Amino acid sequence: MTIRQTNGRGRRYESILDTVGDTPVIRINRIGPNNATIYVKFEAFNPAGSVKDRLATNIIEAAERDGRLKPGQTVVEATSGNTGIGLAMVCAAKGYPLVIVMADSFSIERRKLMRFFGAKVVLTPRAEKGMGMYNKTRELAEQNGWFWARQFDTNDNAEIHEHTTAREILGDFKDERLDYWVTGYGTGGTLVGASRVLSKEMPDLKIICTEPANAAIVSSGTAQDRDGVHPAGSHPAWEPHPIQGWTPDFVPYLFEEAIEKKYFDQMIPIAGPEGIAWSKRLAQEEGIFTGISGGSTFAVAMKVAETAPEGSVILCMLPDTGERYLTTPLFDGIDEEMNAEEIALSKSTPGYQY
Repeated sequence: MTIRQTNGRGRRYESILDTVGDTPVIRINRIGPNNATIYVKFEAFNPAGSVKDRLATNIIEAAERDGRLKPGQTVVEATSGNTGIGLAMVCAAKGYPLVIVMADSFSIERRKLMRFFGAKVVLTPRAEKGMGMYNKTRELAEQNGWFWARQFDTNDNAEIHEHTTAREILGDFKDERLDYWVTGYGTGGTLVGASRVLSKEMPDLKIICTEPANAAIVSSGTAQDRDGVHPAGSHPAWEPHPIQGWTPDFVPYLFEEAIEKKYFDQMIPIAGPEGIAWSKRLAQEEGIFTGISGGSTFAVAMKVAETAPEGSVILCMLPDTGERYLTTPLFDGIDEEMNAEEIALSKSTPGYQY
């Protein structure tokens, strides 16, 4: 076996934002099914660690291009964390003040990451759910004349996935078989934008979407009440779930396009504990460190494989890194101190004992 070698990317970057996208597609080797091949598109390779770096960059740059965002204007957005971290990176690189509104139920490390980038983080009570942070953002934007990023309804979110995510998938599977693409929906941007392209360019591709089993608001068939593009209240089928970044307590306006145009062939709900279990297996048996949303999407990919024809190829989206879940149930049972086996190892030689 020859030693691994690298030769550089053949280019130098003018900005951190030029490194967004072109995330790798990686084969699953040790825990994959026997009848199918599973690949993951690992969005943690984006510079701020998640798929939301894509929409954050395009929302800001599209608004700059058409004059909606003025130099020095404050940007504000409601987020469970990943979009906020992406926006914090973009705003730091471009010099915009940023205010993030986030329910206090989301992981503490997400707040710290955004503040580390220089953003201000305003918390809303978890009892008010996603609607609380959404409505607080709307108030702040209207009262102060701030630029509201509006990830849940702006086409700028979906558009970037047409031009990057979908094109990357087409390029990485050029002249190769791809039978299923599996993704959660979150804001709807990844699914809607990529599906606009993939449904035309790969007409035989089956697009599988997923949502939390105890917050299956799309699967419920109950329409979201709306005030124009804005949700008019919490969806009645929503319950709290551990899959941060998935399924706020309303159906995003952007996702309505996926429902209307039937972009996905199947919606498969998944329980949070299953996602946590598969996230741990990906880390411990494949060396792939993704969060609960990534583990949950992978869990659905494994379910798809159970009934997929022999030789099928499945691509699964992994939205982010596991590092922003340190204070969530994902890390339950992961100790800070040595356990009995580790203490025994320490004592097995005479020196340097803790």
